[in-house]
Amino acid sequence: MLKQNLQQKLLQKLSPQQIQFIKLLQVPTVSLDTRIKEELEENPALEDLSLTNLNEPEEQYPDRDPEDDNYSGDEEKGELDEFNIDDYLQEDNVNEYGSRYDQNGDDEDDRKEIPIAVQSSFFESLQQQLDLLPLSDKDFMIGKQIIGSLDDDGYLRRPIPSLTDDLAFSQNVFAEDEEVEDMLKVIQGFDPPGVGARTLQECLLIQLRKKEADPIVKKAILVVEHYLDEFTRKHYDKLEKSLNMSSSELKAVVNEILKLNPKPGDSNEINTKQMQVIPDFHITNNDGILILTLNSKNAPELKVSRSYQEMFEHYDKASQKDKKLKEAVQFVKQKLDSAKWFIDAIKQRQQTLLKTMNAIMQYQYEFFLTGDDKNLKPMILKDIADRINMDISTVSRVANSKYVQTEFGTFLLKSFFSEAIQTESGEEVSNKEVKKILEEHIGKEDKRHPLADEKLTEILKDAGYNIARRTVAKYREQMNIPVARLRKEL
Repeated sequence: MLKQNLQQKLLQKLSPQQIQFIKLLQVPTVSLDTRIKEELEENPALEDLSLTNLNEPEEQYPDRDPEDDNYSGDEEKGELDEFNIDDYLQEDNVNEYGSRYDQNGDDEDDRKEIPIAVQSSFFESLQQQLDLLPLSDKDFMIGKQIIGSLDDDGYLRRPIPSLTDDLAFSQNVFAEDEEVEDMLKVIQGFDPPGVGARTLQECLLIQLRKKEADPIVKKAILVVEHYLDEFTRKHYDKLEKSLNMSSSELKAVVNEILKLNPKPGDSNEINTKQMQVIPDFHITNNDGILILTLNSKNAPELKVSRSYQEMFEHYDKASQKDKKLKEAVQFVKQKLDSAKWFIDAIKQRQQTLLKTMNAIMQYQYEFFLTGDDKNLKPMILKDIADRINMDISTVSRVANSKYVQTEFGTFLLKSFFSEAIQTESGEEVSNKEVKKILEEHIGKEDKRHPLADEKLTEILKDAGYNIARRTVAKYREQMNIPVARLRKEL
């Protein structure tokens, strides 16, 4: 049975301005220019002050408020000259923020500006080599199908019968498995060496067999062909006994294999999407006093278009408003609001960035003075959030995507956050200090007899860090250091 009743609910909803600010806050500096350019293209009521004529006589706009031209000043948010809804239409309508935001979208102009070396891609290079061979139409189509089936590493992961089926259904080419196999061997002779292999073992063997057959290469082929598992597990004692080789001979064979490329497809590829690291902050040391500055790219000079303001005033003062005029007023009002919100969000973004980074700098003052990891204090997101009276999620957005340039290098803010470890004396230190000690001892170890996790645990206990072996293993994995057996060298 249906019933009607009244309920009161307390809900929290983000306003369009808050959503705008959150999205802008997590955009890194390298992408901020693109984001602002998108907004300038979407909203004609927004202007870039650096592109306008700053030498314009002020008399042209006697009623102009100087704060409307530049919202990147030092005034507090509440002191900004806000548009009053009462100055707009008296109709009861809702303002909606209409500008589009696509953080992952590519800007066509930016793509044109990226300098890219003129070089054939991996697949184009293989196709060019195929074009030079005197092949029948059938073999050419088979070769083209094989090249198109390779993955980015240069391997053929699909079985031969599947390729035969693809040729029959998609190319109307009826071939036997043996013909595809023969054409695959032809492509395996292409550059880069190892291309077209179906396994790592086959990839390494193709490269070795292209080399001059000296004794070391022959033994390397023997190792890869019959003892690859022992080689990858670094069971060098077993290899010496099985192949009746001395340590010096085995070392030469191992070095020969290590020169090979396990991913031949990577050798010709250019990663054009690699993002350049641009620091958001700069910290300089002035005789023991740290000075924090914000990258100028984070503080663009934007303003609301004066022509759009005058247009709105003109439309709003019209004595008679027909339907088209009301729509025009609505459109202009929406664009003015959007411009105001965007400028305010940019200003709030730079204030939040500076506030957060300043709290991190004060917390880790000794580190920024010396650059020594041992001076890093244990620090979690809540420590900074409590200091600046902001939410942990806000600090997280800043820390996960922003960089600071110091005299000791450029660091991701997230790298300054770490857990606390208690020493035998009761003092709390950062786990980064423990990781630094682990890294130093592993770097100095005898590679013929590398230190196991148990031994590393004992070393740390002797130094006053009472932590478990599993914690040592966790820190070692976080630093991408393999286990002792895989660090072994001849």
